[in-house]
Amino acid sequence: MPTDIEIARAATLKPIAEIAKKIGIPEDALHLHGKHIAKVDDRFIAELPKKAGAKLVLVTAISPTPAGEGKTTTTVGLGDALNSIGESAVMCLREPSLGPVFGMKGGAAGGGKAQVVPMEQINLHFTGDFHAITSANNLLAALVDNSLYWGNPLNIDPRRIVFRRVLDMNDRTLRHIISGVGSPTNGYTREAGFDITVASEIMAIFCLANDLKDLEERIGRIVVAYTPDKKPITASDVDAQGSLGVLLRDALRPNLVQSIEGSPAFIHGGPFANIAHGCNSVIATTTGLKLADWTVTEAGFGADLGAEKFMDIKCRYAGLSPDVIVIVATVRALKMHGGVAKNDLKSENVEALKAGLVNLGRHIENTKKFGVPVVVGINHFIADTDAEIEALQTACREDFGVEAVLCKHWADGAKGAEELARTVVKVAAEQKADFKVLYPDDLPLLQKVETIAKELYRADKVSASAAIKKQLKEWEAAGYGKFPVCIAKTQNSFSSDPTAYGAPTGHTLPIREVRLSAGAGFIVVICGDLMTMPGLPKVPASANIKLLPDGTIDGIA
Repeated sequence: MPTDIEIARAATLKPIAEIAKKIGIPEDALHLHGKHIAKVDDRFIAELPKKAGAKLVLVTAISPTPAGEGKTTTTVGLGDALNSIGESAVMCLREPSLGPVFGMKGGAAGGGKAQVVPMEQINLHFTGDFHAITSANNLLAALVDNSLYWGNPLNIDPRRIVFRRVLDMNDRTLRHIISGVGSPTNGYTREAGFDITVASEIMAIFCLANDLKDLEERIGRIVVAYTPDKKPITASDVDAQGSLGVLLRDALRPNLVQSIEGSPAFIHGGPFANIAHGCNSVIATTTGLKLADWTVTEAGFGADLGAEKFMDIKCRYAGLSPDVIVIVATVRALKMHGGVAKNDLKSENVEALKAGLVNLGRHIENTKKFGVPVVVGINHFIADTDAEIEALQTACREDFGVEAVLCKHWADGAKGAEELARTVVKVAAEQKADFKVLYPDDLPLLQKVETIAKELYRADKVSASAAIKKQLKEWEAAGYGKFPVCIAKTQNSFSSDPTAYGAPTGHTLPIREVRLSAGAGFIVVICGDLMTMPGLPKVPASANIKLLPDGTIDGIA
């Protein structure tokens, strides 16, 4: 069986101008990055009118397992299938981070015949957006330290510098460091640290900004440090927003590529959903809605993380309203949620599947709370049996009240997802969405966390220290109380325990730390042992990535 990279490499790509023409983008609105990648000009986008009746589809998933779910693959397959049945569709995806590409996950451009291409470039550097975000972030960090060094005119308290440097690579040794060691010319010696780029506030701002002006205004509001009497110091106080805007100008233009079957796809921005808000850029999504009748986008990890943040953060700020939500599930993953070990997944086990359905059922029930109709996409694996698929579809129809459609887009491309596409069109026509966010703006911050924990995670309570509760109250008093919350927790479970598969209840959500993202416009709530700078596994994916003698790349899954 060919690998994803072999399938992608065998595809015949069309010139990107030809792909752009399909959705009405003229060649002179493209900034070309070779033959098959282009950025779309921001002035062209700004002049586009809204497209009447355009529909937005969110693809999310059950809680992820090592068995795999295939959310990005399904997003691409659905977009291809919508185009194949005569609809006009674009896909909007996140850019892969080098951290997981060389770490545990590998590539993130879909799979099989449902991929976006050229997959090597997409997975490796792409158009340099993440490098621009990393550089902008670290310029701001340098400006803060520079102000401290040159006489400290802003009265920065070195103990209260809260803005961290970032790197687009997993490196656990940089989580907590001592910087400025050596002579006085090296700056102040202080505790510092790195996050991964996709967890940075600059990344969040990049993905939530409406345009360059909005981007610079949001950057200016970033709280980077405090004075000894706890007065906030912002990025605008160190005159950062202009220079950061220059670094991010080109990156802010959305990237246009194509699927193997020639469907247009915007790939832009890439915050993680377990430690950030997990959605591609607002600019890409709104551009898709101006150009096509259907925009299919995805949000990271399970619906309790990516989908919740898509709706409670991205839709809240961008005025978006999804028409249909597709929850991706696999027989394999549901059997893992039902207690089957990864090595035993090839054997039929209907009873384990039925036990694992509690996870899918929880996600369906949760997602319906946002007022959007749901369809389940069953991403097919070759070892799935007829009895397992029938049990899954019956449970969805009779117990959960939704349609579950078997999808074979990995093997068959658009043809394998045509039934899913027709079901999505039918559901959008027959079940009108009545979208609403989970909590109102004026709910106290801690109560927002409690609402998510109890309504979606089924926790009994939230635990927070007196210091954290005090900090949240202080932010409310400072005018940040209307912000939504962005919960950072393990993606593997509804709880903070990554080993608790299925649908645990009665647990406690422990808040370890809270961070203010004043520019992005949310409060990050870090729970349990989650790290904002991941580490590499014992055998990272990089061990298998190499150049072949002819110069081609091998090993990117």
